Amino acid sequence: MTAVELEQRPTGVPDGTAAADLLATDLAGLRDVVERARSDDVERALRARRRTLADFAVLLSDAAAGRLEDMAHAAQATTVRRFGRTVRLFAPLYLSNECVSTCTYCGFSAGNDISRRTLSPEEVLAEARALRERGFRHVLLVSGEHARIVSKDYLVECVRVLAPEIPSISVEVQVWDTDTYRRLVDGGCEGLIVYQETYDRDTYGAVHVKGKKRNYDWRLAALDRGAAAGMRRLGLGALLGLHPDWRLEGLAMAAHARAVMRRWWRCEVSASLPRLRPAAGGFEPAAPVGDPELVQLLCALRLFLPDLGLSLSTREAPELRDALLHLGVTQMSAGSHTEPGGYAEATDAEPQFEVSDTRSPSEVAATLKAAGYDPVWVDTIGPRRSTL
Repeated sequence: MTAVELEQRPTGVPDGTAAADLLATDLAGLRDVVERARSDDVERALRARRRTLADFAVLLSDAAAGRLEDMAHAAQATTVRRFGRTVRLFAPLYLSNECVSTCTYCGFSAGNDISRRTLSPEEVLAEARALRERGFRHVLLVSGEHARIVSKDYLVECVRVLAPEIPSISVEVQVWDTDTYRRLVDGGCEGLIVYQETYDRDTYGAVHVKGKKRNYDWRLAALDRGAAAGMRRLGLGALLGLHPDWRLEGLAMAAHARAVMRRWWRCEVSASLPRLRPAAGGFEPAAPVGDPELVQLLCALRLFLPDLGLSLSTREAPELRDALLHLGVTQMSAGSHTEPGGYAEATDAEPQFEVSDTRSPSEVAATLKAAGYDPVWVDTIGPRRSTL
């Protein structure tokens, strides 16, 4: 990717967007709040009826780690009140592992010597039908970044062939302009997932070595462009472990989620907390995020943003996924393949990362029912919204 090609995308973010709101947030000041927080600050944050970003910062502190059980009880009660005892199940459907970007942490990175494959629209339909037979009605289309092979027209065609049979289609692909997102919406797509990967600009530049993904601001404003195009569901997140300070990543993610929910209040907004998993290329996280830290971040997000959907992928082990279910999770993938193909027939394409929870969709659904939760394969109604 040449410098000329990178310059074709605008720098900076437009005024009046959630991305601009995030960039205007004093994250360094909030990080200081985390460090200064004491037990009485945690008590006030737990008792608050409407929590501020400063309250959220307090709930990420070492002092709050000692109140994790109280946070968990409050998070569970908040989730049940807002979402009921339901968990929406979805499956990722990988279209292609072709990629021209070089991202140090990703199994699809251009420099990795892996077996590559791109599904034809007919193969995509066969994979979706296999997922439908397993119960899924919500499919997330995922791909590497290759604007020629995984082109705008290709993505629109994949959505178009699936729309008559799959009620809820979302995409997690290379970020595009508003017109392209509008074409996807017109074809039958309703959801857009864009992980910033890391909100720290220096770390972002260090791990995104080559390709259009190096443009931090263009990626940050993608959810705004998708919402403007008519996407009804918006998802965001950070890849925990890329940046050594998980609390700073959590602060940025929470500020971004709140901004998206305020700017695009008609949309259903969710966040995901994926942790780095082994993948081709041998990348190791600078500071792996442990289970207690993940639990603290999840509970703090639920208490700060009661209407935010929280998604958990098969990156995590079954035991942890079952435990986190009670603390605020509202969406789960199940029976996932992270390579193109694999649902309808075997494939030799290589995955983006290793899956930890290998249970079948029916096994995950049975676990949910045994825990007193209702697995929802597709839904059209979000949480009972409050005014932020």
